[in-house]
Amino acid sequence: MKKILLPCLPDGMPQEFLPFAADAPIYDSSSSPEANVYFIDKGHGYYLKRSGKGMLEKESKMTGYFHAKALGPEALQYITAEQDWLLTAAADGEDCLHERYLADPRRLCDTLALELRRLHETDFTGCPVQERTAEYLAFAEKNYRAGTYDSSHFPDSFGYSSAQEAYDVLTTGKAALQSRVLLHGDYCLPNVILKNWALSGFIDVGCGGVGDRHIDLFWGVWSLEFNLKTDRYRARFLDAYGRDKVDEALLKVIAAAEVFG
Repeated sequence: MKKILLPCLPDGMPQEFLPFAADAPIYDSSSSPEANVYFIDKGHGYYLKRSGKGMLEKESKMTGYFHAKALGPEALQYITAEQDWLLTAAADGEDCLHERYLADPRRLCDTLALELRRLHETDFTGCPVQERTAEYLAFAEKNYRAGTYDSSHFPDSFGYSSAQEAYDVLTTGKAALQSRVLLHGDYCLPNVILKNWALSGFIDVGCGGVGDRHIDLFWGVWSLEFNLKTDRYRARFLDAYGRDKVDEALLKVIAAAEVFG
């Protein structure tokens, strides 16, 4: 995870965070245009995320839920004003893009698959987002209606030649998205923290909730291919997860939803 030292505190940072940030090096660790992420190098470390108003409320709740399940770092404070701010403790370990893990891709693949299966077998009683699949599909529908078709982040558009072809696959197959498990929602290598190959926790769980397992399976397969620059681990990942719970046809349905952002 990249870190760029900042010369001063982030603009507009609420005073409530000054006790954590005072006299500490602060680094920009952002990786997407949707949010700014800052690493505060103090004590065991903190991450401070900034995004648009209301954008981090769900992440705050899901981070707290994952922490209560011993599956992620603690959410320390959420503030919403003109913008949203979320302070979390840093997870102990390194994300799966660390050279130590990339150097052994087969073990990394198997570890990611097994930890995902364990996550999906976690009791989701009390999860603050109980209908993640419905939200996910509604978002894809909204973006289709708005003419959003993402061919930049996914250059091959997952094999779909047009927005209409993807939408037809989504419309035909979405009713089969029925499983209810605890989802990460953005299951990719940077969001899984390991310590000596053991799971330390999951981060960036704002898209999590109770929903269909194939959302996470799709992102696990995609992230392995994207980050390892090869598709040779796709079958291994699904085998290690357990083919008894995998329907590859549904991965194509998820791909159809993803081209709509």
